[in-house]
Amino acid sequence: MPDHGPKYVVNIEDVEHPWDRDTITVPELRTLGGIPVGTEVLEVDLKTNTERTLTEDEVVKLKPGQGFGRKVRFKRG
Repeated sequence: MPDHGPKYVVNIEDVEHPWDRDTITVPELRTLGGIPVGTEVLEVDLKTNTERTLTEDEVVKLKPGQGFGRKVRFKRG
């Protein structure tokens, strides 16, 4: 029986949230993480520990599966 549950995990400030699509918008990240409008949202590459500030209209491409490939974390700026 195939697993039809969420195929992605979005880590926001060290809390993992299941996600069904391969993209997520900054407003969706805000909603999931309770991040107020006006607060910067940063993308953190957990492999290199580099940070990048996301624009409010940005759409982020997610990698499938927890533990596969690069994990990306988001946090307040």
